[in-house]
Amino acid sequence: MTGDHRKVIRIRTVSILVMALATMDIEPVDAQGTAISSRDHVHQTETATETTESATSQPTFYLRVGASLDLPSTTRFGDRNCLSTSPAALYGCGTGGDGIARGTRGDFGMAGGVEVGLGYFVTPGLRLETSISYRPSFAFEGTANFLQTDTLQTVSADLQSASGTVAAYMDFIAHGPFSVFAGAGAGLHYVDISEFLMTFPRTQTIVPDGRRVDFSAMLAAGVATSLSDRISLDLAWRYVNWGIVETGRATGQVVWKDGSREPLELDLAETWAMLRGQGLRASLRYAF
Repeated sequence: MTGDHRKVIRIRTVSILVMALATMDIEPVDAQGTAISSRDHVHQTETATETTESATSQPTFYLRVGASLDLPSTTRFGDRNCLSTSPAALYGCGTGGDGIARGTRGDFGMAGGVEVGLGYFVTPGLRLETSISYRPSFAFEGTANFLQTDTLQTVSADLQSASGTVAAYMDFIAHGPFSVFAGAGAGLHYVDISEFLMTFPRTQTIVPDGRRVDFSAMLAAGVATSLSDRISLDLAWRYVNWGIVETGRATGQVVWKDGSREPLELDLAETWAMLRGQGLRASLRYAF
């Protein structure tokens, strides 16, 4: 074999090797690093996406349905203006036979109610809630202190009320199956008072019905426990200032029990009392 022929063979062999290398999927070191980095970036992005999706799946809102039982609370009815003559003040100025300003002292009785609330989780430990509540029936029982302190002077009335409240609750660290929470809120309260009767030995005074909307404030503290992934049971003790209860400015009557006289009509001014109370509230919360 001649030298020229061997040279041609070597050239062809090198050409074949170059073409083979060119067709192989071999990446330079820098390219490999870039590919690995890209794969790591994709993995991190997928992990972050999974984390975001997991956080997004956490409940944002909740629905609360509950019942309340408020204990009896002491109060006092008095004239809005004891000097009023037209319309006439019911009690008038001065003191009664017991040395206390004229009026009626007594208690709002135990009151049951129902509540519905819609809440929003601002953070895992903070939630905002708007709720409405209704107390269909409770009573007032008291005693007036006109000068005839040794005679019958009982006073009674029927009431119903409804309120709307916006509140904020803080959920604290759990202790075993229970977590502690506290909250505060404010809103509007509507109260209706009727059948306001003042009973004396020979007569009954019928005081005009009244309706009023006033501001209210609430404080609460309690414990919660999970019944399932979505449902929690809340037990709370709360204090509420519902504002003022007020009888109407209208015509009342004095009625003689034995019917010996025709009823006497009275143009009466308003009387008022503070309505405050505390009691237990039990609720179920459904998170969604």
